[in-house]
Amino acid sequence: MTMFEKNKTKEVAPLGKTNRIVQGTNIKGDVETKEDFRLDGILIGNYTSSGKLVIGSTGEVQGNIKCKNVDIEGKYSGKLEVDELLTVKSSAQIKGDVIVGKLSIEPGAIFEATCSMKSSQMKAMNPTPTKSEKTA
Repeated sequence: MTMFEKNKTKEVAPLGKTNRIVQGTNIKGDVETKEDFRLDGILIGNYTSSGKLVIGSTGEVQGNIKCKNVDIEGKYSGKLEVDELLTVKSSAQIKGDVIVGKLSIEPGAIFEATCSMKSSQMKAMNPTPTKSEKTA
C-alpha cells in the first residue's frame, strides 16, 4: 500500500466527526451535511443531513429540516422530517409540521405542531393485498 492509498482511506472514513455552531453565531442560508451537527446558535434556513442534528438549549432554527435523528432542547419552527427518532427535551419549543419515525417528548416541552408518524404513512402507501387480491 502506498502513501497515497493510506491518505485516501482516511478521507473516506470521517466517522465520529461533529460540526458545531456555537452560541452567538447566526447563519442565514441552507446547510447540508452528511455528518452530525450541533447548533447552539441561530439558523434561518433549511437543514438537510443523513446524520443527527442537536439543537442546543440556546439554539434556534427557522426553516425546514430533513434529517435521520434530531434532539431539540432549544427553539424550532418550520417543517421537520425525521427518518428515525425525534427527541424533544423539556426546554424545547416547537411550532410547525412534524413527520417522524419515532417520537419522544419530555414533560414541560412546548409542542405546538401537527405530527404524523412515518410508519403509518408507509402502510397507507404500500397496503398488503387481501386474500381476494392474491393470484395463484
